[in-house]
Amino acid sequence: MNKWIDKKTFQSLIKDGQTIMFGGFLTCGTPEQLIDWIVESNVKNLTLIGNDAGYPDKGVGKLIANNQVKHLIATHIGTNPYVGKLMSENQLKVDLIPQGTLIEQIRAFGAGLGGILTPTGVHTVVEEGKQQIVIKGKTYLLEEAIGADIALVSANHADSLGNLTYAKTARNFNPIIATAAKQVIALATHRVEQIDPESVITPHIFVDYVVGGDAK
Repeated sequence: MNKWIDKKTFQSLIKDGQTIMFGGFLTCGTPEQLIDWIVESNVKNLTLIGNDAGYPDKGVGKLIANNQVKHLIATHIGTNPYVGKLMSENQLKVDLIPQGTLIEQIRAFGAGLGGILTPTGVHTVVEEGKQQIVIKGKTYLLEEAIGADIALVSANHADSLGNLTYAKTARNFNPIIATAAKQVIALATHRVEQIDPESVITPHIFVDYVVGGDAK
């Protein structure tokens, strides 16, 4: 199966109302070209799941600025004042989740688990409406697993099978979200024939499609 696709095919995979996970930390490791193509496609009512809201003109902030997002699930929005404005005006639903909790919820989904137990948020507003479980005298919150329709990851190298590596800190959340979506689409900086199996970070079985790659 040829996993390498072009812009037109990529855009055909993105639909109104989908839940899309994206890699990146303050846009480092966010597949910018894929975000731009979604902006061009003008799909609507997206739910986005990721570390942050990017910036007004960078990362997923571009989708929010283009009014394509109805719901954002993230750990902070401080670098995108526009998101804060929309949130305060009730024009965008925003769920803020502690960073470690969110990535573990995503990891749990990829592992086929129902959720995780965490003490983070106990005795704060985070615990509101959540089940509490006491183990050996310590209280934990049950945080349910989180998955998505599509995960967009930013890879450094991709080979002919779709195995991926990442570039230093741009790796961040990308390998985890690649396990937790119905379809995984990677934007690769370099295309190579084969990656040493010992160097593969995301195995090809998790990757459905790959875009880009300047090396043949």
